[in-house]
Amino acid sequence: MPFGINLLCLTDFVEEKHLDTIGLIKRIGYDGVEVCVLRGDPDHYAWLGGELDRLGLRRTTTSIVPSPDADPTSADPDVRRRGIAHLDWALDCAIALGAESVGGPFHAPIGHFTGAGPTATEWARGADAHRAMAERAARHGMILSLEPLNRFETHFLNTAEQARAYIDLVGHPAFKIMYDTFHANIEEQDQSRALATLGNSVGVLHISENDRGIPGRGHIDFPAIFRAARTAGFDGWVILEAFGAGLPAIAAATRVWRPLFPDHETLFREGLRFMREGWSKAAAETTA
Repeated sequence: MPFGINLLCLTDFVEEKHLDTIGLIKRIGYDGVEVCVLRGDPDHYAWLGGELDRLGLRRTTTSIVPSPDADPTSADPDVRRRGIAHLDWALDCAIALGAESVGGPFHAPIGHFTGAGPTATEWARGADAHRAMAERAARHGMILSLEPLNRFETHFLNTAEQARAYIDLVGHPAFKIMYDTFHANIEEQDQSRALATLGNSVGVLHISENDRGIPGRGHIDFPAIFRAARTAGFDGWVILEAFGAGLPAIAAATRVWRPLFPDHETLFREGLRFMREGWSKAAAETTA
């Protein structure tokens, strides 16, 4: 079971100045890191992949749809074409990085709403784009892990029930779901039931506390989540996602205006210990 951490707690664009802190992540015992792909080119991510190889860290990525002008679900053919080109770019960067999964909400623009829920035609256009993307990812030994978000961030995909239906619509074995405990804490009545609904279609499990701080310090029932994931046969990446207020661009995007952890080392150490202990306890309980 690989354990990782999303580097958005550190930066939205990894550069050489971040490598010492990423080295600390390795020394603490993480198996890998999750790199946010928002800008740059494949050459940059090829460089970063080499540095992560040197450190002995595996990797996944997260990406988004940046704006309504590049929306792969749009009814406008030109907008949709730009959206598909953006998905191709994100996958190009992930391939160059040597990522195992491309995750995140790369379905529709965050914060852009139509005033209603998703339509069948929006889903059909999205499924066409994601099926083609999954086919290409599979040729490189990768999976896609699409992330449902809460209703205040998108109308396209919010719940495990919707995600299960969308998986069936895409219909490709390399297409899976990134299950995020923060978003599910808003949308799901029972996270154990939500994970059972998704079954073995979870590619990445995001461990994110209700306040986006250190997991275990809030109110989310992580022991039940770990048990449900184990029962469903999940064996993919377990990744800590936490955000801080230290970087203005990230703080603005995540609406985090106060410090949620005292320092990075505390977050890294306490987060990994919490995930490992929680998973080990769930393993003992589900096999007893």
